[in-house]
Amino acid sequence: MNRLPIADRREVRRAAVRLMRGERRALTVVLVLTALTALAGLVGPYLLGKIVGGVQDGTLTLSTVDMIALGVLGAAVVHLLLVRYSALQTTRLGERLLASLREEAVGRSLALPARVVDRLGTGDLLTRVTSDVGTVGLALRDSVPEVLTGVVHLVVVFVAMFALDPVLGLVALTGVPSVVWVVRWYLARARDAYLAESEANGDVAEISAAVGEGSRTIETYGLRDRLVAAADDTVARSYRARMRTLGLRSVLFPVTGFVNVLPTALVLLVGGLMYTADGVGIEVVVTAGLWVWRLVEPMDRILFWIEFLQRGGASFARIEGIGAQIEPAPAVDVPDSDRIEVRGVRYSYVDGHEVLHGVDLVVQPGERLAIVGVSGAGKSTLGRLIAGVDRPAEGSVLVGGVPVADLVAAGEQEIVLVTQEHHVFIGTLRENLALAVPDASDEQLVAALRTVDARWFDELPDGLDTRLGAGGLQLDPAQAQQLALARVEVADPHTLVLDEATSSLDPATARHAERAIAAVRERRTVIAIAHRLQTARDADRIAVVDAGRVVELGPHDDLVARDGTYATLWRSWHGG
Repeated sequence: MNRLPIADRREVRRAAVRLMRGERRALTVVLVLTALTALAGLVGPYLLGKIVGGVQDGTLTLSTVDMIALGVLGAAVVHLLLVRYSALQTTRLGERLLASLREEAVGRSLALPARVVDRLGTGDLLTRVTSDVGTVGLALRDSVPEVLTGVVHLVVVFVAMFALDPVLGLVALTGVPSVVWVVRWYLARARDAYLAESEANGDVAEISAAVGEGSRTIETYGLRDRLVAAADDTVARSYRARMRTLGLRSVLFPVTGFVNVLPTALVLLVGGLMYTADGVGIEVVVTAGLWVWRLVEPMDRILFWIEFLQRGGASFARIEGIGAQIEPAPAVDVPDSDRIEVRGVRYSYVDGHEVLHGVDLVVQPGERLAIVGVSGAGKSTLGRLIAGVDRPAEGSVLVGGVPVADLVAAGEQEIVLVTQEHHVFIGTLRENLALAVPDASDEQLVAALRTVDARWFDELPDGLDTRLGAGGLQLDPAQAQQLALARVEVADPHTLVLDEATSSLDPATARHAERAIAAVRERRTVIAIAHRLQTARDADRIAVVDAGRVVELGPHDDLVARDGTYATLWRSWHGG
């Protein structure tokens, strides 16, 4: 099964730095607030230690105790406010980072070359842009802020412990070696384990989609037992991958529980011995005991969320792997004409199995060209290459001397491919129409709807603000195609590539769609992938594709008179 690559650790680090670089100011604010929160949390225990020491010495009056108690209360209120504001800022930071990541993931998925998408398993790309993005979202919203604030709290508490008493500060560090060991052990194994788990989840999604989409075929050909066996094997691999990550967690968390108890017990023990030897005052022991207990919460937080960070890191590596297949947008020249040239084009979806073999073709501006041939001859593939949806393995497809695929990569839509698939995006009618030209005026959008005879638009009470898709207006197939054609009209390309855009519609609906297509075809070069030869008859020229080659080229009457491949197709079409 073909899969997208996975970014290595260096690439993930660079990506994380790039993601954070745009939020440097917000990150600084979060760090400062977290440090202030940690410091505010130390004030209360420090004042309590002062109360205990003063009471033992008999130096505190009742009014002084009350004042210190008010100080403890005030510190608690300040700490509460700082915790709330710090959490708010870290959550906002995480949401902004997640939004940037989602946009990158969607943009990269849409920018993948068509040949890469065609070779991929559905589950791999699907899980990367859904569950993997969700996992990274959890890490960005929760894990990163929790670990970041936990580390800052630990640093502040340890510094305060050493400032209070260096010996007790060293004692507080006794749990660190155990933490370092268990974390190193865990990290050395976690990335590969979580990558394997994510990959297994993708395989489960892949086979689930295959079974759902091909259920009728499975029943027809009696493939049920084979598919059940394949599904069982896939689920078993997913189970083993999950058990492996569970085994890692079963080591990580028990060790952390031990580490939390050890420093607190040792600080109280050593502090008590030092107090009995008059090495420190009782207030130091009390303060140190309370402070070292404050290490438990951030330590728990770090070690709990580090597991989610590993999941997020593995998912982040998979998301970054999408970008490895994207070709950088080249600098392009301005085409000097609308003339389309196909020169020596070769193409294959699978290495070693060419679909097109050295195709040459020239389409003049304003020409009506039909491309015909038997199923599997390579017609649609040639149309996709002419539209710049993909690049040829060899040769070139040029418009005005500039590679079409380069123009598409640079955002220039000179040639548009219209197929029988017409997607209606969730959003307003205005947003659906203005996808290719975001700054198009309402007048342009309405004019485009008028051009394709979309009379249903006049009945919409909200006009261009009408919501489409789930939860909004549901367009029927004819209306969806009119919307797609109006979108093309707004984009205003000089060439249309029509891949039998009405073949899946019923006859009545098809007639309406054909009138809309005829309106959009005006003033433009048209290349029609004709599965029905009646469509080709009225073209200026017909290119006959057979086994990946253009074997005949010319007007209908000339090709019929030539009595070659086209004439055979024509007689077969008419039952002659």
